[in-house]
Amino acid sequence: MLPKPPPRESSLGFLFAPPYRIQGWSVAGEQTCVMVPELDLCFDIGQCPRAALAAKHLCISHGHMDHIGGLAYWCSQRHFQGMGPGSIIVPAAIAGPIERMIHGYRELEEQHTPFNIIPLEPEQTHEIKNNIHVRAFPLEHTVTTSGYAVIEKRSKLREEYVGKSQDELRIIKESGKEITRVLEVPLVAYLSDTAPCEALLRNDVRTAQVVIAECTFSEPEHLERSKVGRHLHLDHIIEWLGVLECDKLILIHGSRRSNVMEARKRLHEIVKPELAEKVEFLMDHRFNRERYENQMYEAERAEAKRTGGRMPPPPRPAMRPRR
Repeated sequence: MLPKPPPRESSLGFLFAPPYRIQGWSVAGEQTCVMVPELDLCFDIGQCPRAALAAKHLCISHGHMDHIGGLAYWCSQRHFQGMGPGSIIVPAAIAGPIERMIHGYRELEEQHTPFNIIPLEPEQTHEIKNNIHVRAFPLEHTVTTSGYAVIEKRSKLREEYVGKSQDELRIIKESGKEITRVLEVPLVAYLSDTAPCEALLRNDVRTAQVVIAECTFSEPEHLERSKVGRHLHLDHIIEWLGVLECDKLILIHGSRRSNVMEARKRLHEIVKPELAEKVEFLMDHRFNRERYENQMYEAERAEAKRTGGRMPPPPRPAMRPRR
């Protein structure tokens, strides 16, 4: 009898949450790597898919191998392909061990692979683009773990000076008074492995445009298991949805013990439709493909209306469960 071939590797999960592409691979205990190309940013790197090499900035949440196992390869391949060292943003408490790990791989490869580690204490920030900053904050896992908020800092005229002419503003500024204030706009929040904690209620998490969060377990009987490993369960997500103001909540890090289709069905049975519609599962490949086809159809339809062109054929019916 012929032996079975090896199992096929799953493709990267992909979602378009305008204006961001969220792509990657995330299964609890195996690997997590989530990319946001528009920000040149990657969160965690349990393994290093080719697409992750393009990220100029990498945020590491904690030291478990399913979140950090591809780091040395990322450094080596970026060097090999002439892409530069990039920035590795890490919790300050584990910066030393991470640096020693990469030095070990340097010795094995016998080459001077460059790398740039940026340790962040809780609440510290690092600028990744003009006016775009990453802020670290503590999570509650079995080891030291950071979540990250990506924030745009915008200068806005103070209310008391609104309506004044340019000459008046210039005179006020020359007198030494600050005429603007910095407004922080949360863009993306990333919560890796964590138990329910205060971080879920932070302003830069609750009001982020897109929130990416772990949801390791979804079956009701696995709630106690989530507490042991200090992970989030679908029950926690359902409770959290009531205070989240995001456009999209993207769930990652599901256990192979959990069925993503059943999780989606249960979510829609319990939660109000307007809240359930916010939630997507990164690794629900079939549903996400149909969702993207619908987005493409709407975009092509709008373009055809604008230009008077031919209307595109409608996509297949979506699989979204209804109450």
